[in-house]
Amino acid sequence: MIDPITGYSTLQIPIYQIDAFTETLFGGNPAAVCPLERWLDDDVLQSIASENNLSETAFFVAEGAGFRLRWFTPSVEVDLCGHATLAAGYVILNHLMLLSREVAFETRSGTLNVRRNGKGLTMDFPALPPGEVFAPERAILEAMGLAPQLCMRIRELHGSPYIFLVYEAQSQVAGLKPTYSSLHANVIATAPGDNVDFVSRFFAPMAGIDEDPVTGSAHCTLVPYWAERLGKTELTARQISKRGGDVSCKIEGDRVILGGKCAFYMEGRIHVPD
Repeated sequence: MIDPITGYSTLQIPIYQIDAFTETLFGGNPAAVCPLERWLDDDVLQSIASENNLSETAFFVAEGAGFRLRWFTPSVEVDLCGHATLAAGYVILNHLMLLSREVAFETRSGTLNVRRNGKGLTMDFPALPPGEVFAPERAILEAMGLAPQLCMRIRELHGSPYIFLVYEAQSQVAGLKPTYSSLHANVIATAPGDNVDFVSRFFAPMAGIDEDPVTGSAHCTLVPYWAERLGKTELTARQISKRGGDVSCKIEGDRVILGGKCAFYMEGRIHVPD
């Protein structure tokens, strides 16, 4: 397409914005979803994600019987993202392939399947249990503002360190006010829930996100931990950020099945130089 003002050729990219892990608009975690006919240069994808300024923008291209899916924060490409996968599945199954019941994505983290489940969707993700218990550094405790009951390591993701903090009560997690400039790791904070099996918050300053509203990938670690601690294979969870979101959880061997709903917010087009 030729831009009528500049006279330059531009490429029009569809964009959808979806609130994931909620059935209520302005809740859950917003993600941008961009279907592509072909891959653009990585710096263009990163610039689009930065311009969107959401915690993640998902891009996908048809590949084989499914799609190749990639995720970008405003600053980096990441290896795994739950809410943007849910949003991408929602766009495909509710706007692009209305008769399909399932979609398969090839990603940096392997094959991820999204399926219809009543009025919502389920995702099949890898289980990533937390690792060894360790004594947290004083800097971490000072940055979090409250000492946890338990501190565990998580395998490094996206080139950044992750830690898993367990607190005694939901009110403690709700009251956390980290000093992000002093927090040199991404942090999953969790506790038993008052009305659900567990609650959590996710702080990701190393990925350019102070607090992620609802984080599917964090539940790859949360679910195996709480399933073992509570002796349950099916759990209910809520991420208690300001926006908040609900996640249904099930552990099946080395996989976690995460369920949630989506709310449609916006559809439009991006114009970039071709």
